[in-house]
Amino acid sequence: MTDIKSMTEAELTAYCKALGQPAFRAKQIFTWLHRGVTSFDEMTDLSKPLRAQLAEQCFITAPTVARKQVSRLDGTIKYLWELSDGNCIESVLMRYHHGNTVCISSQVGCRMGCAFCASTVAGKVRDLRPSELLDQVLFTQLDSGVPISNIVLMGIGEPLDNMANVLRFLELVNSPDGMNIGMRHISLSTCGLVDKIRLLAEKKLQITLSVSLHSPDNESRNKIMPINRRWNVETLLAACKDYYETTGRRVSFEYTMIDGVSDAPEQAELLAKKLQGMAAHVNMIPLNSVEESGLRCSSRQAIAKFQEILERHGVTATVRRTLGSDINASCGQLRRKYEKNSREE
Repeated sequence: MTDIKSMTEAELTAYCKALGQPAFRAKQIFTWLHRGVTSFDEMTDLSKPLRAQLAEQCFITAPTVARKQVSRLDGTIKYLWELSDGNCIESVLMRYHHGNTVCISSQVGCRMGCAFCASTVAGKVRDLRPSELLDQVLFTQLDSGVPISNIVLMGIGEPLDNMANVLRFLELVNSPDGMNIGMRHISLSTCGLVDKIRLLAEKKLQITLSVSLHSPDNESRNKIMPINRRWNVETLLAACKDYYETTGRRVSFEYTMIDGVSDAPEQAELLAKKLQGMAAHVNMIPLNSVEESGLRCSSRQAIAKFQEILERHGVTATVRRTLGSDINASCGQLRRKYEKNSREE
């Protein structure tokens, strides 16, 4: 059976021609799929024989809501989606003045092993298909009733560890006949897979690359991010500089504020020194504690001091506004809680 929603419009056109159908059928099917239909019978402008033929050869992915939490503080909505094979992933809808943003997952679980992240506790199960990436955007929009204008690939999983499917998803979600979300409205986060960053640079996409840095020195970063033992801070920053020079797109650095691990004034000084001459933005993230990690968020005073040092050295730095703090809105937390409760029942 063919995952028809993972097909590009060009592939659908070739597929329809192979079925003896005119090329315009591909656009009709593509449009229906990107409206969120869950069966071929809903494609009412196709003939019944064609719908039956498609149903015999193809399937349409559609997740179901396993859990849904709505923040009473800011309207953030967290979804736990159950996939066709019973695995679960998370998406988060965040409301900002500039529009609605959905944070989506790229894998079921994660194998990167970052110490502060709930997504990686049980390891990686499998990659998500392009259709399953798209479904998170599409069905979040349909369920919430609000238009999605921005996408961040910062949920469960490492996007560049599923690079081929992520690139296809970007093409699908950007299509004028689909959701038509512009590349400049999409951010992709990576923990630092340097070889994949260089491959991504060659694509010259207009997305924003967000690099999970979290420490400017190798000693501290080795402790919280195993990937640093393969590609250290200096190698990673060199790739980020090359990425900017190749694409012309400023790199955003995610920096989690962890008490006693990443928040020392001397680390701010070192970070500022290493980012000198680079078009960069530092997004400081107060840690949303994960029970298994034993790590704690930095104090407000430490966060303010860290930001002041960066800005004094000419580095643009902002502190991320915490959204959905009352609903376990950090990636992987709801899935972990759901799986833990399921085992206990």
